Amino acid sequence: MEIACPDWSHESAAFAEGFTCIVGVDEVGRGPLAGPVTAAAVRLFPGRVPAGLNDSKKLTAARREALAAEILAVAEVSVAHASVEEIDRLNILQASHLAMARALAGLPCPPDFALIDGHLIPKGLAHRCRAIVKGDALCLSIAAASIVAKVARDRIMVDLEQQHPGYGWRTNAGYGTRDHLQALLNLGLTPHHRRSFKPVHNILYQEASVSP
Repeated sequence: MEIACPDWSHESAAFAEGFTCIVGVDEVGRGPLAGPVTAAAVRLFPGRVPAGLNDSKKLTAARREALAAEILAVAEVSVAHASVEEIDRLNILQASHLAMARALAGLPCPPDFALIDGHLIPKGLAHRCRAIVKGDALCLSIAAASIVAKVARDRIMVDLEQQHPGYGWRTNAGYGTRDHLQALLNLGLTPHHRRSFKPVHNILYQEASVSP
């Protein structure tokens, strides 16, 4: 069975409609129990698209790092985050959209068309958008954004692990692995844990229920 790879068709269609500053947007970090949610917006240029772009989840860490460096060298890139506090206050979907909007706002050229991974478009954007389900596997600009966002967030979690050792964030990126959950029970919560997420909330509730 042929495996689909991202292509330039969505960008070509937008160019054909008359748009000139076309960007791909993706986020990473909706599922973890700790750390921010991170979004990237990437404007690729025809003839300067790095070879091998794909959904970041399909690439090794070393390949993601190499491609992220290539993308930064040839494209316009913006990375933005929504904090743990914003995730807990807004909910993870709204925080993800906030990070996306911030990434779009940080580009040197204001985009006139955004290709966004998923089936929902963040509210309040001032330009045309097209949502593409599984866009990171179908659209080169979104694939590039997925790689940049993943590399940026992974680096944040490595730094946070140095501050809070024992949770395995270097390897689990804050996801609720067995070792991470066990560390939560043994070590307790850090300021970087999302208290609105059920496993973290349950531990907080247990602690409150046994407090004198």
